[in-house]
Order: sequence, then C-alpha cells, then structure tokens
Amino acid sequence: MAKAGGRFVHLILGSFSLKGKSALVTGSSRGLGAAIAVAMAEAGANVAVHGSNSAPTATQQRVLALGVRSIALAGDVGDAAVCARLVEDTIQQLGAIDILVNNAGIIRRSPAADHSEEDWKAVIDVDLTSVFRLTQHAGRHMLARGSGKIINIASLLTFQGGILVPSYVAAKGAVGQLTKAFANEWASKGVNVNAIAPGYMDTDNTEALRNNPERARQILERIPAGRWGKPEDLAGAAVFLASAASNYVHGHILVVDGGWLNR
Repeated sequence: MAKAGGRFVHLILGSFSLKGKSALVTGSSRGLGAAIAVAMAEAGANVAVHGSNSAPTATQQRVLALGVRSIALAGDVGDAAVCARLVEDTIQQLGAIDILVNNAGIIRRSPAADHSEEDWKAVIDVDLTSVFRLTQHAGRHMLARGSGKIINIASLLTFQGGILVPSYVAAKGAVGQLTKAFANEWASKGVNVNAIAPGYMDTDNTEALRNNPERARQILERIPAGRWGKPEDLAGAAVFLASAASNYVHGHILVVDGGWLNR
C-alpha cells in the first residue's frame, strides 16, 4: 500500500486486473469452466466461452452482464481442426488471445482390466491431446507478442493413481508434465504456463462418486476443509495465474483441494 496525495492506493490489487485482456476458456458451458470464465470477466477480461456440443450462451450471458465482450464457440476439442479454429476465432473476434484456459475434459469409469480402447482414446484425445494442440496454437501468437498466460486444468490424479479411471489418470498425469515442458521452453519468452489441480469438486464429473454413499463418505472424511469444493473455489487461483501478479510463476501446479493432499 502506498500513500499518494493524502490517500492510500492499493497498488497490488492492480496487478490482478485483467482489464483489456482476451481469454479463451474451453469447456465453459458449466461447472469449473463456467466459474473460471465468469471470474475472468469479473477481473475485466473479454472472454470466449466454449461448449463441446453447442455454444454456451448461458455462460456468455453471465459474462456479458459484467460489461465485457464475449463470444460463444462450440466444437469437440478432440478434433485437431476445432482446436485451431477456437484460437483463430478468439483472435479474430476479440482481437487477441492473451489467456488460454485448457479446461475441457471428459471422464470414463471402468475397472482397468475392462477399460476399452474406445474410452482410452476418447479421454486421451480430449483431456491431453487437445491441451497440447491448443497450447501450441495459442502459444505461437503469444510468443510472437512476447506475452501470454496459459492455464491447464490438472487434477489430484496428476499426483495420485485413482480408482476405476485409468485413462483419466494417464491424461491428467501427462498434463502436469506437459505444463512443465512448455514452461521450460517459454518462460524466458514472456509466456507463463501453469496448471490448477482441483480437488473433489461438486460437478458433473464427480456425480457418480457423490451418488455412491460409501465413496462419498470416504472422500469427505479425508478433506480437512470438511466439504466438497465448488466451482467458484477456483476463481481466485485462475485470476492469479492469468494476471500480472503471477509473472514469475512458471510450470507450477497450484492445488486447490481443501487440504486433501495433506492427509
């Protein structure tokens, strides 16, 4: 805090502002992605929101209500052409891509011995390969300008083996390593690549767990915070990693898990 002209100026708060920036948040029709998209808008960013099957107009309306610009995009990020198009549409319609949040993801549950090749490929394509493709496409524009922020959504299963989700664990473990690999190459070029690892969140992806009384109890008992996370619990972490406040943070996986990994 500094004193200027007889008044205190909260200089540090300005470093968290995203005013004038443009962000693409994949998988932002609901859940974690919607909460992150709204948080970006609350911090001042223009936001491209995205849904796999249809444009997420409900999220777009929440963003527009905050007085920033927004576009709604659709397409399966498992498709290479869609990944390229999402980045290009963001640049063409919002003027730039300053922030990329690789949030889109799917999960397929089955015992490892029975996990099908189809499920393996679908999860790897969406949860891992799309992260590589989108980061490449957006990163080329950011590298040319010498600045940019990329945030990958990892998982507790980036660190742990999980149960009944071998393809998801493989993808999220690789997302953590991919985050570090890109950061090692791009940190000196003004582009920050980091990740957020959410804990057990109350979203569609965890519905099967929450509907299983025994697993839900086991999970809750291990969370020191005493509750499942909400999508809004990621808002602060996302804005931090998207803003100038994190300019010296590279290749970090920020865990937001209510203390789960401490136990």
